[in-house]
Amino acid sequence: QVQLVESGGGLVQAGGSLRLSCAASGRTFSTYAMGWFRQAPGKEREFVATIKMTAGSTYYADSVKGRFSISRDNAKSTVDLQMNSLKPEDTAVYYCAARRPRGIVAASSLSRLDEYDYWGQGTQVTVSS
Repeated sequence: QVQLVESGGGLVQAGGSLRLSCAASGRTFSTYAMGWFRQAPGKEREFVATIKMTAGSTYYADSVKGRFSISRDNAKSTVDLQMNSLKPEDTAVYYCAARRPRGIVAASSLSRLDEYDYWGQGTQVTVSS
């Protein structure tokens, strides 16, 4: 069992930056692929970014590519999401997710919600115009 706790959300003006962090429990963090998703009011939860256990392999949604950056620190069992040039449409609850290792998969395949086994409780990000 893995527990995920997000932090770092808040209110920021358009064009600003925020850094989200997700702390994971458990000894096997380094073997998990990690992802960030978000859900805006009245909308379905959507993929934002993912990072495989080898930190060099990342994948982003087109809507955040070039503005957001995902990273992980396996020694600290954390995964961060650096968000720059924020837009009002980035307003959402942001969720951290973890995927147990089960075979080789392309990073692009990790954009699916059903690939993930564990979810955090979410952290609110609000971008004002």
